[in-house]
Amino acid sequence: MFVHETVLREEAVNGLCVKSDGIYVDCTLGGGGHSRLIAEKLSPAGTLIGFDQDQKALDHARDTLKNIACTLHLVKSNFRHVRQVVNRLGYSFVDGLLFDLGVSSPQLDQGNRGFSYHQEAPLDMRMDQSQELSAYHVVNEWPEEELVRILFEYGEEKFSRRIAREIVKARKKAPIHTTLELVDLIKQAIPAPARRKGPHPARRSFQAIRIAVNDELNALQEALEEGVKLLQPKGRISVITFHSLEDRICKRFFQERALGCICPPDFPVCTCGKKPELRVVTRKPVLPAEKEIEKNQRARSAKLRVAEKI
Repeated sequence: MFVHETVLREEAVNGLCVKSDGIYVDCTLGGGGHSRLIAEKLSPAGTLIGFDQDQKALDHARDTLKNIACTLHLVKSNFRHVRQVVNRLGYSFVDGLLFDLGVSSPQLDQGNRGFSYHQEAPLDMRMDQSQELSAYHVVNEWPEEELVRILFEYGEEKFSRRIAREIVKARKKAPIHTTLELVDLIKQAIPAPARRKGPHPARRSFQAIRIAVNDELNALQEALEEGVKLLQPKGRISVITFHSLEDRICKRFFQERALGCICPPDFPVCTCGKKPELRVVTRKPVLPAEKEIEKNQRARSAKLRVAEKI
């Protein structure tokens, strides 16, 4: 069973300004909520291409989308390869791309996936179950300084050095196999007053390890770069982020691609030749309504940004 509550469903799809005969890419199929809405706006002349690394998500989407009118392609791939895959399918350009960067509910809720710090599970955290690197390898094999780096950079964890030290000390005695073993070590490393306030003490560390396992931030940067190359003029890109690192990458990317000439102000004529590629549609990110947050607590940190190809 693959049940996932789609966040900012209407807002993200409306941001694409879907044309009935257009070509659209859902780079993060998940439960298929965004894809379903895009497909409902497409005629038989339209095309929908869906990406996911999780075979269970693809199988669910194939069933969910089986009666749609448009042409459908479902692809098991990391979205960093979006342009290569879309070109291989025979399309040179597309009219829109959508990214929903949240971990899907089934991945969080299925005990054996290792994404949740609330359930006992093997240390896994792989979006793509066929890849070799897992959370087990990161936790048990990566050098202490590298653990400090990812916990601080990807988790924004101020106790990163203490947590890394505790992990290394524990794994010298025996490998760390499960999520709750790791949670206990994180709790031991964080001072008691800090554990008693704010989010779950393991939340930031689990986020950091998951990002490292799946190389999420580099994949996002590459996907944005490749995606913009695919867009037709007036084509749109909608991106839903769930934490500040992703949002910063998206915001900076849109801003940089919306810039024109970067010559110093005192230059009499432009010598850089730089032209803007994008127009930022959402000057401020679109946030979920209170009603959506009440219905789905996982929506509370979501932000939507939209840009248009010039």
